[in-house]
Amino acid sequence: MSENIKKKIEEIMHSYYYDLHLNCARASLDALSEIFNVEICDQVQHATIGLHGAGGKRDQCGLVEGPLMFIGIYFTQKKVSKETIIKYCYDFAVAFENEFGSIMCRDLRPQGFSPDQPPAMCGDLTCRTIWFSFNFIRNLPEADKV
Repeated sequence: MSENIKKKIEEIMHSYYYDLHLNCARASLDALSEIFNVEICDQVQHATIGLHGAGGKRDQCGLVEGPLMFIGIYFTQKKVSKETIIKYCYDFAVAFENEFGSIMCRDLRPQGFSPDQPPAMCGDLTCRTIWFSFNFIRNLPEADKV
């Protein structure tokens, strides 16, 4: 099962970056919603437009922001308390930082942004962070066992 999810992440990320030209926040939000079978409305997807390192400023990484948005959406649908969701978001940020060394785009993508870079500049990192996010979320008590 786990290898199937890993393979699915790699396949959908390639499509999201190369075919749909999504940024990291939107790609991670959509990938998690696809894996956990959660519908995300257009307005929420549009809210991710500038969340690739805070609009390219290279502050909080979109690979953190997308999963944080997903945690809020997913666990609200499961009627988890706001306080618990806030704790899950905090715990996710701490765990992400411990795993990847930072939650800041400038650290995770030190080369910055430029028009001549390929669409999937963070492709490998994206797959690893979505795999990490998937495992973090599925191991929370109220999560569906995917």
